[in-house]
Amino acid sequence: MPRALPLRLPRSAGRRTNLGVLSLLVLAGSTGLLAYGVGVAGPSRWVVAVHGAAGLGLLLLVPWKTVVVRRARRLPPGRRAPTAAVSLGVLVALTVLTGVLHAAGAAGPWSFLAGLGALHVHVGAAVGSALLVVAHAWGRRQRPRATDLSRRSLLQTGGLGLGAAVLWGATEGVLHLTGSPGAGRRGTGSHERGTDDPTAMPVTQWFTDTVPDQSSDGLVIVAGGRRLRVSVADLDRGDEVRAVLDCTGGWYAEQDWAGIRLDRLLAEVARDGLPEDGSVDVVSRTGYRRRLPLRDAGSLLLATRAAGEPLSLGHGAPVRLVAPGRRGFWWVKWVRRIEVVDASWWAQPPFPLQ
Repeated sequence: MPRALPLRLPRSAGRRTNLGVLSLLVLAGSTGLLAYGVGVAGPSRWVVAVHGAAGLGLLLLVPWKTVVVRRARRLPPGRRAPTAAVSLGVLVALTVLTGVLHAAGAAGPWSFLAGLGALHVHVGAAVGSALLVVAHAWGRRQRPRATDLSRRSLLQTGGLGLGAAVLWGATEGVLHLTGSPGAGRRGTGSHERGTDDPTAMPVTQWFTDTVPDQSSDGLVIVAGGRRLRVSVADLDRGDEVRAVLDCTGGWYAEQDWAGIRLDRLLAEVARDGLPEDGSVDVVSRTGYRRRLPLRDAGSLLLATRAAGEPLSLGHGAPVRLVAPGRRGFWWVKWVRRIEVVDASWWAQPPFPLQ
């Protein structure tokens, strides 16, 4: 009986497969990072869709990548893929799996993972994958080739993109047909938790922040050359706004927030008027801070209540910032200081580092 011929893959095909995997990983990673910063449901829906399609598109390359891996295993020990390549494959698989679980509505805590939700594991695995991508690709001199822009390569790229979009659309269709909780998630990918019921909202904060032991009795306002201490009671002016708190932890809640509009408070302090341009620093008791454009002060609210009830300590009592259209990490909790500054609002890290 004749011996079966070994499965062979042309060098160009193996290279194109690896480039396809790398491209999808970069696209998924960049859109995932961007999705954390976009709080408006419309634009974020497109970002999240591209993110999901890029992640699922990796599954389409599994058959070709499997052949590449099998071929690499037949190489001499000194030329085989390092352990980082195997670890990368495991982390990428975990990233895709937990992403699908979160989208489907498996956003509750996993007790066997120390209370971490699917999205937390997804993000952690994605960060680990990004580090291993750099380690795996480091030193591999992959230079652009003329064939990368050939008609065949462009058709293959288009086919991969179309296939990824179809796979994402099919997944969304299954979620809707089965009535999965994921079918009702927001454009940002977040699931509803506690709308009109603040007690049902999860108590979360940025991973570098902590809940203080107790609330304070007021805050300091610095504007127009004046410094004024304002009591919490003086902040409950009856200004209201209905806004969605969309947490990067994967949940959102819509509440009626009440307190005082930031522009109204700043105008009372800076009696000589505010600068036409500038920013406003909002600082928490914990040292956490965010800088926002002064021109947006009219849409910002210093809230002391939610759904008619005083804020709880876990949700920012006695006063927190409400920033409609922005993700949760802009909604500074336990506010103790607000200062108008000349620095540009964008002259800060896009995500909090403190």
